[in-house]
Amino acid sequence: MTPEQVVRNFLEIVRSGENPEFSNELMADSVMAHQVVSEEEQTIQRTPQEYAEHVKEMIETYGNFSFEIQEFISQGNKVYVRWKQEGKHQGNIGKYQTTGLPLVELASAVYRVEDEKIAEYWIQIDRLGINKQLERNASN
Repeated sequence: MTPEQVVRNFLEIVRSGENPEFSNELMADSVMAHQVVSEEEQTIQRTPQEYAEHVKEMIETYGNFSFEIQEFISQGNKVYVRWKQEGKHQGNIGKYQTTGLPLVELASAVYRVEDEKIAEYWIQIDRLGINKQLERNASN
């Protein structure tokens, strides 16, 4: 599979929540995940199973969410993707109790593919936008 095919399959099958366990087929045994949290860069290592659990937690939080790829650019062994995820607030998020109201996540990531598996990624999520939605929903 080309890097583009690996990442598209990963997003459409695993990240979308359709089949989180398929991460074993598309991710290296240990993946470097670079994230920005409160403007601080963090890097964690994730196994495919840990990523599958992460997706299952998203399903618990957002319900059966929709996942739309809005931008997809491939260059060599790296693939850039921007997406929109829409769901409903089905599980507690930090101090925010479940409201059942809509939640939208806008995010982008660059995935590096090695030996037909995702080996590393850099992700940015509009966390401020999510927090504003949670605050608005809590006051309704």
